[in-house]
Amino acid sequence: MEPEVIRDKEAMRRWSRAMRSQGKTIGLVPTMGYLHEGHLSLVRQSLTLADVTVVSIYVNPGQFSPTEDLSTYPSDFSGDLVKLAAISGGKVVVFNPGNLYDYGGGERKKVNNGGGGGGGGRVVSCVEEGGGLGHETWIRVERLEKGLCGKSRPVFFRGVATIVTKLFNIVEPDVAVFGKKDYQQWRIIQRMVRDLDFGIEIVGSDIAREKDGLAMSSRNVRLSDEERQRALSISRSLAMAKASVAKGQTSCVELKDMIIQQLVGSNGRVDYVEIVDQETLEGVEEIKSGVVVCVAAWFGTVRLIDNIEIDISL
Repeated sequence: MEPEVIRDKEAMRRWSRAMRSQGKTIGLVPTMGYLHEGHLSLVRQSLTLADVTVVSIYVNPGQFSPTEDLSTYPSDFSGDLVKLAAISGGKVVVFNPGNLYDYGGGERKKVNNGGGGGGGGRVVSCVEEGGGLGHETWIRVERLEKGLCGKSRPVFFRGVATIVTKLFNIVEPDVAVFGKKDYQQWRIIQRMVRDLDFGIEIVGSDIAREKDGLAMSSRNVRLSDEERQRALSISRSLAMAKASVAKGQTSCVELKDMIIQQLVGSNGRVDYVEIVDQETLEGVEEIKSGVVVCVAAWFGTVRLIDNIEIDISL
């Protein structure tokens, strides 16, 4: 049986409070839909951590720049429900709101939020427009959002932090599960929860990969067969870097150069290759303890991200 779909935020809040009144704990897995096995692995993990799980399906306009077209984001809402039904055991509900922003009467273009939703869909740009009574409150995790993906997408993470805060306030979960593929996002949400005193456990789930090693992503469907083969250089170069460290290599400059050579040799266009501390996300020159090697690269018109954690026992 397909999971119940809740579209109104007040109805979502009532559902959560009804569950809590029954003594049940609530998990949350925020998504933008077009679910793949990576998303489903997050749901499965949430089901082991809480009695019931809310899967939100909402294409968040607040994390897109004005030059990015929300209408091109892939969507298969009916397929998402079928996939969730196969694993939920009646313990999953879907929160699929049409809109989570107040526009103060200002017009915005429509957005498809998963093939359904009450409220229709005016959307707010992630860059504020002057005047009016529209949305103007943003959550920023100022230091952690600056590096890595924040360099090329400077307002992306305030959109993420703001919408996750909204979801936390609406769903009121006990635990929320995020994928480590979006490593910076996971750390930002952890820090936000700590700093703002949310009583929510934030769990990072290991990266789900295709059989060939490519990190699972909704964007993978936009790769041609040739681009997909070339994109394997990301996971392969990360594995090579980890193996090099195991053999005693600790120079971050040499490791980054090796990865860049692999990506460029596969006709990838490098956005960044960084080696940073796992907690602070600050760059390091030499690997002495726990770091994460993070990569963002373009293959064709598709920007892919991936990472690998490396821990050295001192």
